[in-house]
Amino acid sequence: MQYRMLGRDLRVSSVGLGCMGMSHAYGKPVDIKEAERLIAGAIDLGYTFFDTAEVYGTPENPHHNEEMLGKLLKPYRNNVVIATKFGIGFDMTSAQTNKPLIPNSRPDVIRKSVEGSLKRLGTDHIDLYYQHRNDPDVPIEEVAGVMSDLIAEGKITHWGLSEANEDNIRRANAVCLVTAIQNRYSMMARHYESLFPVLKELNIGFVAFSPLANGFLSAKYDKSSVFEKDTDYRSIMPQFNSDSYDKNKELLGLINEMAEKKKCTPAQLSLAWMLCKEPFIVPIPGTRKTDRLTENAGSADIVLSESEIKIIDTALDNMEMSEVFGGSKILKE
Repeated sequence: MQYRMLGRDLRVSSVGLGCMGMSHAYGKPVDIKEAERLIAGAIDLGYTFFDTAEVYGTPENPHHNEEMLGKLLKPYRNNVVIATKFGIGFDMTSAQTNKPLIPNSRPDVIRKSVEGSLKRLGTDHIDLYYQHRNDPDVPIEEVAGVMSDLIAEGKITHWGLSEANEDNIRRANAVCLVTAIQNRYSMMARHYESLFPVLKELNIGFVAFSPLANGFLSAKYDKSSVFEKDTDYRSIMPQFNSDSYDKNKELLGLINEMAEKKKCTPAQLSLAWMLCKEPFIVPIPGTRKTDRLTENAGSADIVLSESEIKIIDTALDNMEMSEVFGGSKILKE
């Protein structure tokens, strides 16, 4: 495994592990023994960056992911970076599989959230604490002020923003230096590339979630793939509709062709594409399988030249694609 710096001084593995899918949105939670094997396998491969959130769970156990990671990462705590998030809840009155989000970043709520996360994670500090979504009712300067206080108190060491735009990044950073943003980014979702110059200017890292478009770009799925209704968001994601495989035929063909040339898998090619774009990008693909952990980690060893990246980008700019899952609807509290 190779390593990168987020912001000024947060060293993480070049590929991190997004842990949400072990508890939330990808079917029933993973068996604890299976999760233990997965985490141990990740550590053996050199993963040091583990991402979770206070809301990754189930109706029965809303904080399942943090509680599980707290137990499983305890033996390795001094050698890993744990990122978690605050600032949203789910609209549990909704019957939708993908329930709408309700933002809430009031200072008192943040204070309650950080104490809960510290307890569940079994740690005295959080390495990277993200605002999960912007709260239109709370100025970002006020949120940043709370982060500054939490850093001074030693409860967190770095902070960031998720699904952030330039305005919020600049305003937040002016109050308390932002270490990283965590935004959706993949070959099918490139709208945040406009932020790259801003991140370079301010020395802020870009943590890419859903870097494989929820697994679609791994080329492991086809029209016959079936996902668990009600508990697996892929069952309602547009890229997994049966007709989307035809719409994305050119995209998958490009990835397969380039992967064959680079002697790697489609997933590795998709991750290497963003790793080679900018040194401040760190993807956090999720998985429940140890062989996928190995595959994803190997993407950091694949080198794409500027000309190869340009070929890919130009092709992406000029091809038909299906819609891709863009996240949960946000409600105002």
